[in-house]
Amino acid sequence: MTKISVVVLNWNQVELTIACLNSLLSAKRGKEITLEIVLVDNHSDEGVIARLRTFLDQARFQKRSQKVSFVLVENKENFGFAEGNNRGIKQALKNGADYIFVLNNDTEIDSSCLVSLVKAADRYSNAGILAPKIYYAPGFEFHRDRYQKEDLGRVVWYAGGQVDWINVLGRHVGVDEVDRGQYDQEKKVFFATGCAFLARREVFEQAGFFDQRFFLYLEDLDFSLRVTKEGFKIVFIPGAVVYHKNAASSGGSGSRLQNYYLTRNRLLFGFKHGHWRIKLFLIFDLLKTLFGRDRVRKAAVVDFLTGNFGAKDIDSIK
Repeated sequence: MTKISVVVLNWNQVELTIACLNSLLSAKRGKEITLEIVLVDNHSDEGVIARLRTFLDQARFQKRSQKVSFVLVENKENFGFAEGNNRGIKQALKNGADYIFVLNNDTEIDSSCLVSLVKAADRYSNAGILAPKIYYAPGFEFHRDRYQKEDLGRVVWYAGGQVDWINVLGRHVGVDEVDRGQYDQEKKVFFATGCAFLARREVFEQAGFFDQRFFLYLEDLDFSLRVTKEGFKIVFIPGAVVYHKNAASSGGSGSRLQNYYLTRNRLLFGFKHGHWRIKLFLIFDLLKTLFGRDRVRKAAVVDFLTGNFGAKDIDSIK
């Protein structure tokens, strides 16, 4: 038997989370897969917690004979994406998981996703991480006026990942393209998005967990580089499909929140992993930001320079 623990992180997004969990419970598993759902709540409102508890109680009763177990981890504060997921991953390892499937709560998986990932893990014994193909969920495309109705549900959000050292960010292969079969080849990639990936337990035992200093954004890029430095491969598996309600759980792209964390975290990532030329470029960039007018980005640079990582009250930036 193979035990997969799916770690899903929630923060005040009960409808998204329940839809995600229902897609997991409806997915094919076959006789060889035992499923554990580790739901981590990042200190949501009590009404949200109550609804999640009720949902899990009902699911336990309905799935009691189907090799599915449930764990609810209730954090006493909002630890962000990085440490919030770490709490769930550590619980899954303690519970004997063979594989950890890190999955955003603003996703739904295709019915054959779990089976496809486990079969791929058997084929690629030297792969530490298996990354599924991720589409925008219909209606969540970034350039909605660009597509025909029949394109919806086939617009690529992730078909592999690369490190964009010019901008010191992760770059998704195929993003915004309509999938017409051009990304149907399994291949080694440079990073797996934290939106959805399956990892062997040995990956966390050897490479560690998400760096909690990132809190939100680029923690997956940092983690991927550390994983590959440990000798593991990351393989893109197009036969495993996930649908992403893009940025639904963080308030949308281009927000002040996203602007702050990307600014601060690209500095953290670049100085942690970059060549000296990258670091020199970042020094010039942060100096320009300090003398600029964008107060959110300026606050991010100051926090990086003073080692103020973790959570940030974005509304306090005036």
